[in-house]
Amino acid sequence: MSFTLLSSPLQGFTDFRFRNAQNKYFGGIDTFYSPYIRLNGKLVIKSSYERDLLLENNNTLEVIPQVITNDAEEFLFVSKYVRELGYKELNWNLGCPYPMVTKSGMGSGLIKNTEQINNILDRAHSETDIIVSMKMRLGYDTTEEILDVLPILDRYPIKNIAIHARIGKQLYKGGVHLDAFQQCIDNTKHKLYYNGDITSVAKFHEMQERFPSIDHWMIGRGLIADPFLPSMIKNNTTEYPKNKMELFSAFHDTLYEGYSESLSGQTHILLKMHHLWEYFSVIFSNPHKVHKNIKKAKSIRNYEATVKEIIAKEK
Repeated sequence: MSFTLLSSPLQGFTDFRFRNAQNKYFGGIDTFYSPYIRLNGKLVIKSSYERDLLLENNNTLEVIPQVITNDAEEFLFVSKYVRELGYKELNWNLGCPYPMVTKSGMGSGLIKNTEQINNILDRAHSETDIIVSMKMRLGYDTTEEILDVLPILDRYPIKNIAIHARIGKQLYKGGVHLDAFQQCIDNTKHKLYYNGDITSVAKFHEMQERFPSIDHWMIGRGLIADPFLPSMIKNNTTEYPKNKMELFSAFHDTLYEGYSESLSGQTHILLKMHHLWEYFSVIFSNPHKVHKNIKKAKSIRNYEATVKEIIAKEK
């Protein structure tokens, strides 16, 4: 059975620099979702969002923009904006689990508010020609919450619903709720994409067997931790390429150069790279030690030397 792999957006990680570098050195992702646009009540697009979505920064990729909001005016404003940039589809985030988002009644904090979801979808479909897709969790407090939303979504021609099979208050802890995801399959006419804990080729096969009707699979943190994973899934292999470290090194250097140009000051650059290595360290033979050594690197010079040493040891 043929299938499609999608990159789930992760705020602060999967920007256009990451997407382009991952696609160039590893491939395997068919469609990338951009990290969400958040307006906070002001109908103004930040320059960082604009940079992330400009077609010239994404010209080798298929990218779908995403918005996070609980306000119809904001949704319509962003729809118009992305249409002007040349995009036909806008993904609406009802999945983000972070408390600063959910407390404002957005992301997975909006799932309980069926009336507001209906209002926004009604206006989106009657006042714009944007194609709407959704990214959701199963709920915020319980996995049943989504079952009240699905009948509302069935009223609209939504392109697809990507479901991360956790609830919001779990954040990324604990396991995925596979029975609850199956309930969603049984209770909607819409096309569903599966998201959650695809961290290895074996895990992917396990999910494929569990949900034979699903042919779109979203990889989130698993892609940052192991940028080789999508192409390994596509090639149905658990073997890394022979030149694994050369590829990783080129990927790292491309990202590092990009962030060095765009971020001001040593502190910002190091913070960005330290965050990435929380994930990258997973593909090394001693992840804990690798991450510890990176965290110790407090200057650019130390950081560069540490990375060189880590990669040389692994070759």
